Amino acid sequence: MRVYRSLNELPVIKNAIVTQGTFDGVHAAHLVIIERVKELAQQRNGETVLMTFDPHPRLVLFPDDHGLKLLQTLDEKISALEKEGIDHLVVIPFTKAFSELTSLQFISDILVSKIGTKVLVIGYDHRFGKNREGAFDHLKTSSSQYGFEVEEIPEQDVEEVAISSTRIRKALEIGDVVTASKYLGKFYAITGEVTQGKQLGRTIGYPTANIKIEDQNKLIPADGVYAVKVVFNNQTYGGMLNAGYRPTVDGIAHSIEVHIFDFNENIYNQRVEILYVNKLREEMKFSGLDALKNQLEKDKLHAIAVLQNADQ
Repeated sequence: MRVYRSLNELPVIKNAIVTQGTFDGVHAAHLVIIERVKELAQQRNGETVLMTFDPHPRLVLFPDDHGLKLLQTLDEKISALEKEGIDHLVVIPFTKAFSELTSLQFISDILVSKIGTKVLVIGYDHRFGKNREGAFDHLKTSSSQYGFEVEEIPEQDVEEVAISSTRIRKALEIGDVVTASKYLGKFYAITGEVTQGKQLGRTIGYPTANIKIEDQNKLIPADGVYAVKVVFNNQTYGGMLNAGYRPTVDGIAHSIEVHIFDFNENIYNQRVEILYVNKLREEMKFSGLDALKNQLEKDKLHAIAVLQNADQ
């Protein structure tokens, strides 16, 4: 998959079969749209093009709305789309100026001039351009003028995308990562850099890697203890993760720490991917480090059992 961070980077694309959207999470419902684009490209001996935006349009248009949390960072989205076999990914820098493009400007300047669209696949009731003035009928009219076809994804499939996205977010907000995985079609993942902490875990036999999440808009599942898979250097390890304030040791700052099973490498300043498999329990305050250690031993056994039965 070729990735373009600017429309000016685009080459001539053969029979471009195009879709666009935020595709946050690249979850199971999104794949209905992606599979249709791939099917059309195969039928017409063309190439697939997916346009997305960075940052998320809502973050630009409604900067004072701090409620939006994303299922994926841009890097995570790129990785997920690459696995789905997209030929060309166009990441359009979303700005106030870009949002002022009229629907006709969007069609002529981007879909036609920059991409050379042959077929545009859009969701039901999809709107675009300044003040969302463009609609399916508008596209149908313009498509004959500019020489491309338009296909609309059925209403029920588009509704499933919206419903799935909402359910995923709500599930993660309460720590129900099993439900989130069901709608994603995969384990929910976070990626971050390993930073050095106070190393208290080492004193009780449970060293942890502190994970720094760089994107403040990334949705982190609710605090608690989880069974997880940890991907580092193309290898996958079992582990257990704690997110919270570490009340037993009077923690003040929020942290995400993961203990990786059967692992003793120095990975400071390295990036890891963490896959949430299931929640084990809430974060708790114990009477001291000995009581905490006893609970961690139980958590480890629980996590190992959960991971052995994980089906992804």
